[in-house]
Amino acid sequence: MKRAILVTALLMAGTATAQTATMTPDIGTPFNAVTAEADYIRREVMIPMRDGVKLYTVIVMKKGTQDGPILLTRTVYNAARNTSRNPSQQITEILPVSDREFVTDGYIRVYQDVRGRNKSEGDYVMTRPLKGPLNPTPVDHSTDAYDTIDWLVKNVKESNGNVAITGSSYPGFTSLMALVDPHPALKAAVPMSPMVDGWIGDDWFHNGAFRQTMLDYFTGQTASKNDGDPVAMGRRDYYAEYLAAGSAGAYVEKYGLDQLPGVRKLMEHPAYDSWWQGQALDKILGGRPLTVPTMLVVGQWDQEDSYGAPAVYRALEPKDKDNKLLSLVIGPWRHSGVNYDGSSLGVLRFAGDTGLQFRRDVMKPFLDSHLRANAKPFDAPPVLTYAVGADRWERHDRFPAGETVNLYLDDRFSLSLNAPAAKSAHDDYVSDPAHPVPFVPVPVNMRDRPMWGAWLVSDQRHASTRPDVVAYVSAPLQAPLQIHGQPEANLFASTSGTDSDWVVKLIDVFPEENSDKPELAGLQLGIGMEIFRGRYVKGFDTPGPLTPGKAERYRFLLPGVNHVIPAGHRLMVQVQSSWFPLYDRNPQTFVPNIFHAQSKDYVKATQGVWRDAVRPSHIAIPVVGGAAAAKAALGN
Repeated sequence: MKRAILVTALLMAGTATAQTATMTPDIGTPFNAVTAEADYIRREVMIPMRDGVKLYTVIVMKKGTQDGPILLTRTVYNAARNTSRNPSQQITEILPVSDREFVTDGYIRVYQDVRGRNKSEGDYVMTRPLKGPLNPTPVDHSTDAYDTIDWLVKNVKESNGNVAITGSSYPGFTSLMALVDPHPALKAAVPMSPMVDGWIGDDWFHNGAFRQTMLDYFTGQTASKNDGDPVAMGRRDYYAEYLAAGSAGAYVEKYGLDQLPGVRKLMEHPAYDSWWQGQALDKILGGRPLTVPTMLVVGQWDQEDSYGAPAVYRALEPKDKDNKLLSLVIGPWRHSGVNYDGSSLGVLRFAGDTGLQFRRDVMKPFLDSHLRANAKPFDAPPVLTYAVGADRWERHDRFPAGETVNLYLDDRFSLSLNAPAAKSAHDDYVSDPAHPVPFVPVPVNMRDRPMWGAWLVSDQRHASTRPDVVAYVSAPLQAPLQIHGQPEANLFASTSGTDSDWVVKLIDVFPEENSDKPELAGLQLGIGMEIFRGRYVKGFDTPGPLTPGKAERYRFLLPGVNHVIPAGHRLMVQVQSSWFPLYDRNPQTFVPNIFHAQSKDYVKATQGVWRDAVRPSHIAIPVVGGAAAAKAALGN
């Protein structure tokens, strides 16, 4: 009886409670998700910079963390999204998979939106230069990193006061910027696939050739403060769309991209002038002391920023007298692939998850040794590379570990270790801008992320059979050949036009039969591939017309590799004059600014690849074991 009376009273009380009005807005009231069972703490703070601008910052750690080292990433890729990837009560679910080994062992993970992006205040300038001639303001990514670290060590009570910085691509760039004038609490840095020089070999240009497909990136980054959409071009075949538009500048005008200041800046600086030179981070860091232990990381098949990490290594290595402060790591990855499952890339399969192997067995012990008082000592490898083809990690004291051997283009479209003796010899092909060589088979959908991530390991047979591509092939190797370093193209080439692009590809040709792995049969796998815009043969800052019919020497580095070519495979070198639509077409007529080339400027040209005693085109390859190993493999 008493229980019935109590239930009735409770029901009457509920009826008497004021009800929510029907027209109360259902969106607008702040909602704080209840994480009653969460194993983590997640804080959002606005950290003030020296100019008063506040930067949105998310701090995440396991509950109960004490004396935790801080791992910081300064990003343009949405700090809120990076720290709430899944609506979960588990820290390993809300953060990227690459954070797992760190946060489960007491690290405090911090992500911050750089100024002007997403939830941070201030003005956004793409790859904001250091304060100085190009930046008259008192702030840059170096000062913002310093102010952020200063705030974190003073206000995150769970930390031990030691900070490391990491990040890939643009966050790799901001990681390097933190080293310009490092905060005393910054104890280590792991920049991954960093943007270092956007003209020489990262994102925007490669040796002067414009990577026009990156225009989608500019709309995503600068059309609004938040994450934007790609160019609304409708058609999905980028090859047909860019070809129909004409020049890269015409494409920009067609879609109104010239409204974006960042795009205008690129078009106003087509040559390597003081504007680009003043932002080259390898040169900037090379002029400063190396005080923070730094581990540079890049993928052998990084399709976006293959240049930066090796360039910074070359600039800083002379300062590391005892091999204690600087490391270079090259893994079998695409761009930023180190942060994901590294078991495979395209049709290639490796010995386990190489990304996890690096993060767990190298990166974390490296950071522990610098950020934790009682950590085990870690002997950081000066150079750590994954030997593709042998499926093993290798430690070396220097990069390159190979000794230079010249691989010459020879007659009958062959390759030889012997320099040519002919007085005059060349192979010709016709390059037609109306039918450029695609970088992958058409149709080209740049929004296909799997294609874009793995395109550098895609089969090059689609190009080798074209009449506007010349291919030189060795006999089957008699012994394994290991290339460790950056091959250098030394191409003697002529054109009937007054400008030209030159693409050189060093390729591992698999045997025609492979019953165990049929997907690899006959594969033409790019070891290293790169482009050079001919007008810059006399100097990157001094473009000029080419003399028709005159052979010029073009020297440029291919990406860094550790690649073992097994016996029975063959080596191939391909040469071509377009790589479309990844790179804009060279009209093959010299014009002051290719962005503004007109349809009449695009002409066919006869291209000559020279291979004689005076003009011996070759690839200088760094071979482990030097000339003896090369002769054992190639037999000549």
